[in-house]
Amino acid sequence: MMKKILAVLCLAALAGGAWVALRPAKGSATPLMVFCAAGIKQPVEEIAAAYQKETGIEVRLQYGGTGTLLSQIKVAHQGDLFIAADDGALADAKKMGVTREEFQIVRQKPVLAVAAGNPRKLGSLAALKQEGIKLALPNPEAASIGRVAKKLLGAEWDALAAKAAVMKPTVTEIAADLSLGAVDAAIVWDSTVPQFKGLEKVELPELAKHAEFATAAVLDSSKQPSEALKFGRYLTAPDKGGAAFNKQGFTSVPGDAWVARPDLVLYSGSVNRTAIEGVLQQFATREGISISTVFNGCGILCAAMKTMEDSANPKYPDVYYACDICFVPPVAHRFPEAVMLTEAEIVIAVPKGNPNNIQTLGDLARPGLRVGLCNAEQSTLGFLTQSILKSMNLLESVSKNASSQVPTGDFLVNQMRTGSLDAVVVYRINIMAKPDEFEAIPLPADKSKAVQPFAVREDSAHKQLGRRLLAFLREHRDSFEKAGFAWRGETTPVKSADIVLPDWLKQK
Repeated sequence: MMKKILAVLCLAALAGGAWVALRPAKGSATPLMVFCAAGIKQPVEEIAAAYQKETGIEVRLQYGGTGTLLSQIKVAHQGDLFIAADDGALADAKKMGVTREEFQIVRQKPVLAVAAGNPRKLGSLAALKQEGIKLALPNPEAASIGRVAKKLLGAEWDALAAKAAVMKPTVTEIAADLSLGAVDAAIVWDSTVPQFKGLEKVELPELAKHAEFATAAVLDSSKQPSEALKFGRYLTAPDKGGAAFNKQGFTSVPGDAWVARPDLVLYSGSVNRTAIEGVLQQFATREGISISTVFNGCGILCAAMKTMEDSANPKYPDVYYACDICFVPPVAHRFPEAVMLTEAEIVIAVPKGNPNNIQTLGDLARPGLRVGLCNAEQSTLGFLTQSILKSMNLLESVSKNASSQVPTGDFLVNQMRTGSLDAVVVYRINIMAKPDEFEAIPLPADKSKAVQPFAVREDSAHKQLGRRLLAFLREHRDSFEKAGFAWRGETTPVKSADIVLPDWLKQK
């Protein structure tokens, strides 16, 4: 460990950097260690000071070129957050396996910086190659802006580099040279220009259409991920970090409204409970938040949302994990996009040995048979069952035998266990835990699958938190498969308005 720490100190010395520690607050907890791209030093330092004052948590900041910082992180494998200046650096960090959750902070564009008034009339790559023009470039091996510009300019970069007056490891160093008059121009981020007096930007056509995001990522090495995530939320909150970035000329990416300990409201169909309950607890613990969960039939959940209507109601769900895709269209105006996360099979469940020799849904219409169905108004399973039976012209005949109609499949299984029902239509998941008591009779293949979509409310104050929950759920595929679901979580999101249901499944 001592060797790793010494290595980090050596790298920091070579980069001209050192840990910047704000004055510790009395009784503060373990300090947060943040590796930060030099180009956003000023606003991050201001935000860190405000955060420490507000929370009592000390923030220690190490500045440098993004490439240099990544080398330090790789060697030491310690720290809590890494703030990369561009998408490529973040991708490198991912490949190295050193990052977890991400927070996009600001959007930046590469530009040419010149002295105010552009006295040398520099507005093109050709002009930069003129005799007597002193150009400063960022080192592409150390600084993100250098790597981005080199990739965009190709051979033109090589020509500029061959005549550059200076090449330095951070964007702030070359901007400082320009501000002091030591050079005539420098390639920097657009957000760098307002941080130095006497500079203005010139957009080069070769660079103008490109933008990158500066992103904060929690490090895998963090021993206090909850505190790291909390600071990440603070960095991106529009009324906290976002305001500081905007004030200093950056274009911030709006995060969630600041709450020290957010409460995420989740509505979920009851069938999903066994798969996600434990994962939700892990997520809440890691994020340092609370999650208010409501598990019920999706008919009841949609009715509750319709009754509240105003999504400003604090009980209105931030995220919604439905039992089937057919219960997304009724709330599509609040949840305009969904990810098909899992799939569950609908079956006829009967006691072990199938004493009544039930083989098809038509058999459920036999006189005297006691059948259990879920309530079509209250649950997804009930609605799906009703739609399936109606499409096969069996609804009336089977319903005559339906001695029980309840909100969830678990209730039906319990009633069959007591001997009060002969057969029930449920999810296969409902009987998985009791293979010695029950067996499943499959339904027609084209009507036996329920697909569970996960959606984040568009106007939620915790939208980014909801998206991180989705990412966390995707990391725990095994939890869903152990519960009996088929995994579909790698699919791309779909627009709720574009969901097309078969005619037999459409809600009237």
